[in-house]
Amino acid sequence: MEPKRTPLFERHVKAGARIVTFAGFLMPIEFTGIVEEHLSVRNSVGIFDVSHMGEISISGEGALDYVNRLTTNDASKLDVCQAQYSTMLNNSGGIIDDLLVYRRRFDYLLVVNAANTEKDFAWIYENRPSGVRVENQSEATGQVALQGPRAVEIMVRTCDGNVADLGSFRSMVASIGGVSCLVSRTGYTGEDGFEIYADADRIGLIWDTLMETKPLPKPCGLGARDTLRLEAGMRLHGADIDETTTPLEAGLGWVVKFDKGDFFGKQALLEQKAKGLQRKLIGLKSFSKRFPRRGYRVVVDGKEVGRVTSGGFSPSLECGIAFAYVDKEFAKEGTDFKIDVRGHLIDATMVKGPFYKRRRD
Repeated sequence: MEPKRTPLFERHVKAGARIVTFAGFLMPIEFTGIVEEHLSVRNSVGIFDVSHMGEISISGEGALDYVNRLTTNDASKLDVCQAQYSTMLNNSGGIIDDLLVYRRRFDYLLVVNAANTEKDFAWIYENRPSGVRVENQSEATGQVALQGPRAVEIMVRTCDGNVADLGSFRSMVASIGGVSCLVSRTGYTGEDGFEIYADADRIGLIWDTLMETKPLPKPCGLGARDTLRLEAGMRLHGADIDETTTPLEAGLGWVVKFDKGDFFGKQALLEQKAKGLQRKLIGLKSFSKRFPRRGYRVVVDGKEVGRVTSGGFSPSLECGIAFAYVDKEFAKEGTDFKIDVRGHLIDATMVKGPFYKRRRD
C-alpha cells in the first residue's frame, strides 16, 4: 500500500525536509537537524505537522457512558471545551492506545495515535451500543502543533480568540488566518503549546499564517518530537506501552479511575493490582558517551532485570536517557543499574518523574 501524504506534504518537500514513512504516512523526520529543532522548541518556538494523528467522534444518546466504558479516565468530569489524557484497554488490561478525549458541544473527540487509527476505530465501532454514533474524521482533519515558551506570542497575533487565557487541557473554537479551527493547550513536548485542528483542505492556510508570524516558528520533524516527548516523560505507544502492557505497569495508574463504573479491562487491572505488579516502567539517566537505545539490556549485579523501551541522547540535559521495564524488586531509587550498550556496561541512575521540567518564569 502506498503511504499517505498529509495536507502539508508539499510544503515540507519545498522546505527541504528529510522525508520518511511513519505510521503509513510520508512525514518529515527533520528539516535542519533534530538537535537544532529540539532546542528551538525548548528555547523559543517550533511548529509540527501532526495531521497524521487520528480523530474519532463519538456522539448521540449514551455517548458519555460509552466513552467512559472505552477509556480508563473519567470523562464525566469533563466540562465542555475541556480535554483529558486517557488510555483505552482490551479485556486483558493491555493498552490498545493512549489518547486525548475532548468534550465538545455535541460530541466527544478522541485523538488517537496515527499507527492505531484504523485498529482503534474498528474496536470503538464494533463495541458501540445502540444509539451511539461513531465517525472516523481523520481523513477530513488536519492538525498543527505550535510548541515552545514563545508559542503564545504567535497565537495572540494570529488567533481571533482570547487564546492567552486558555487554560491547560482546555480548548476553544477560534479562527486563524480566516480559517475556523479548534485550538487546545495540551502539549506533547513538555513545553507550553497549542494544537490546532481544522479541515484538511484548510490546514495549509493556518500553517502558512503561523510560519509568517514573529517570532517565526521553526519547522520541526518527528525526530525532535520524539526526543522532546521522551525528555518530558511521555510514553510512546508501540514502544513504552502496547497491548502487552497495562497502565499500572507503565506508571499511568493516575489515569485509571476504578470508582467510575465498569470499563474494558477493569477486571484484569483489579486482579493485577491484587496480585501485585511483576514489572514497572522506570526512567534511567546516564552520563556515558554511549547512549541507551530500544532493546538494550538493563543489568543489576550482572543479571538482566529488564529492557530499554525508548532511549537516546537528551539535547536539553546533554546526557543519555531511557525508559525501561524492570522487575519490580529493582524499581527503586538507590539501585545501581547498568545498561548494556553493544557490549559496554554503562552506569545508569533511576529518575522519578519527567527527565525535563519546563522552566517557569
